[in-house]
Amino acid sequence: MDAQDYVVAIVFGAIIGVAARAVLPGRQSIGVIPTVLIGMGAAVAGAWAADRWNLHSDWLFTVAGRGYDWAVVGVQVGIAVVGVAIAAMLMKAVDTGRDG
Repeated sequence: MDAQDYVVAIVFGAIIGVAARAVLPGRQSIGVIPTVLIGMGAAVAGAWAADRWNLHSDWLFTVAGRGYDWAVVGVQVGIAVVGVAIAAMLMKAVDTGRDG
């Protein structure tokens, strides 16, 4: 995995963060910017974890002439879902003291 893969993971992370938020049931109390930042972090962490655990599949999809691995994307989305869920729980805990 080279530096370009991590840059692509960051850009792709914005989409992953929004997808993770859409997958979670109910209303999340975090904004779009934290969601995108969590997705970016999850994309980089997922790319790193998949590389370390040697999680790669032969099932690829292509965007702009570059191949992407479904196994890596799955790990990235999984980490993003967990990250968005944790952030939503933390925000809910902080917001319970406010009158709204």
